[in-house]
Amino acid sequence: GHTTEGAELTLGLSLSGIADPDRILRKAGMLAGDCLVLTKPIGTGTLFAAHMQLQAKGRWIDGAIRSMLQSSRDASVCLRRHGATACTDVTGFGLLGHLVEMAKASAVDVRLALSAIPLLDGTRETIAAGFLSSLQPQNFRLRRAVANVEAAAAGEGHYLALFDPQTAGGLLASVPAERAALCVAELRMLGYEDAAVIGSVETSSNRAAPIWIDV
Repeated sequence: GHTTEGAELTLGLSLSGIADPDRILRKAGMLAGDCLVLTKPIGTGTLFAAHMQLQAKGRWIDGAIRSMLQSSRDASVCLRRHGATACTDVTGFGLLGHLVEMAKASAVDVRLALSAIPLLDGTRETIAAGFLSSLQPQNFRLRRAVANVEAAAAGEGHYLALFDPQTAGGLLASVPAERAALCVAELRMLGYEDAAVIGSVETSSNRAAPIWIDV
């Protein structure tokens, strides 16, 4: 499903496997009252766009690489243990793109707390300097799913980071509200130091744009 263009030789790999259907967490299943939990910070797209222009600090790239190398296996087990109702990984469509998929599949609305979303070190700076991934414009079209888009855009770096495509991003899950704090605490103990509750799931308002962003 992906196309690459460039002078460099590339190698593509495909991995398939078998999963227990009773243990699979799907995009659908979010329930009103659930909390949204994100296991890793976002920002790899903008950071590596800046890196390609030699405008990213070494410690920023080192931090992004450490985050990408961290497996989500322990996080997935933790989320299941705390009763996650739905889950997806955050990759090329960006945080907002994947969240829209979950909201539509679950027929619910979602309220995001913009300031609660963890960003990789340097993300604010590279976005402010105008370094964005080549996939950013495509993802940015999903702003139509935001009900209060003009107010949300005032969030500056955090807002644009919602559309930033991720490589080896974390997991985004809905967890029952009464378990969310304990779930995040356990995730942090497992090494997901930036895990956070970033929003909540609400009953569908039947509006065309299911996402509301609190700045």
